[in-house]
Amino acid sequence: MKPTIAITTGDTNGVGYEVIIKALLEGHMFELCKPVIYGNAVVAKHHIQTFGEEWRNIQWNTIDDPRQAKDGRLNLISCYPDNTPVALGTPSPEANAAAKSSLERACKDLKEGGVQALVTAPINKEALNGGHTEYLEKKFGGNGSLMMLCSEGLRVALVCNHVAIADIPSQITEERILGKLNVLNQSLKRDFGMEKPRIAVLALNPHAGDSGLLGKEEQEIIAPAIQKANEQGIWAFGPYASDGFFGSGHFTHFDAVLAMYHDQGLIPFKTLDMSGVNYTAGLDIVRTSPDHGTGYDIAGKDQADPASMRNAIYMAIDVLKARAEYDELRANPLPFIEREDKEGRPRREFIDFKTTTGGNRFNQVPSDQVPSDQVPSDQVPSDQVPSTKE
Repeated sequence: MKPTIAITTGDTNGVGYEVIIKALLEGHMFELCKPVIYGNAVVAKHHIQTFGEEWRNIQWNTIDDPRQAKDGRLNLISCYPDNTPVALGTPSPEANAAAKSSLERACKDLKEGGVQALVTAPINKEALNGGHTEYLEKKFGGNGSLMMLCSEGLRVALVCNHVAIADIPSQITEERILGKLNVLNQSLKRDFGMEKPRIAVLALNPHAGDSGLLGKEEQEIIAPAIQKANEQGIWAFGPYASDGFFGSGHFTHFDAVLAMYHDQGLIPFKTLDMSGVNYTAGLDIVRTSPDHGTGYDIAGKDQADPASMRNAIYMAIDVLKARAEYDELRANPLPFIEREDKEGRPRREFIDFKTTTGGNRFNQVPSDQVPSDQVPSDQVPSDQVPSTKE
């Protein structure tokens, strides 16, 4: 079944409508999902008049509930008044209010199950007194959010999101880094299908602190956090000086990079690829966004590139599929019991319930009631257990 994807229109004076409409009407988007745009048809018309002639004849399917969305159509839910003023290229309180209304309605439908994922067009930070990431973390919780920029060959996550440079050092703590590594590691597994992801961790100071000459955060905070992550089974490496790490192409050897702050990670990312996707990891819901801003300088000029928005929609669909597969494969894990080997050391054993319970491994027998002579003697890791169909 095709997922229904909520798409918020963002700042009504920016490029949101342009990149949304062009992304949806190019390629095979309708074959993969049912999009629902949260905006206003009259405001959309203002934007469409600035497009080329090939985009002018657009028909909307106006609905009140996402469950009314039709396949193969541009479905739209009205979230703000028809008389919302449009001043392309100029930030305004009215545009901020419209952006917030669009997001709030989409989040409501997401919570109620009317849509399966959220794709957000860019906003002015004043609309939410911050960014989407922080807003959605408060709205949906989870295990703590993580801002991550994704492209075909690079994923960059951040310890600090939208934080003033002067405030960054106080937020670089061992606990915070370890928490972000846990969220990133789990997201790479569940959302991207990686069994044992490799994560590079960047330093805070130039030259990774030069053994303490340029700062001690690497020695006293970052390296200990990496060590603790390793002890928890996370393949984290570093800290690496960011200039040489990206300049030498060393990033290609890793599945993801954890940068300490916004510009440290996003400048190299956007230099390499401006069509990437902003993904919020760690939430109970799936949310993506294009990796660019409101584009006031090109709003209304028919110049906005829809590639990043298109990739954001594709990625939301992909993550939904990856999560479903991950959860299904782990819904009924084969159980283990603790036993001692000949030297008295504890180790875990795989229980073949086909042998111990007469062929149905879902007949859950408490481990202390399983006869010892029915437990396999060959000890092998769970991922190497041979089939019981032999």
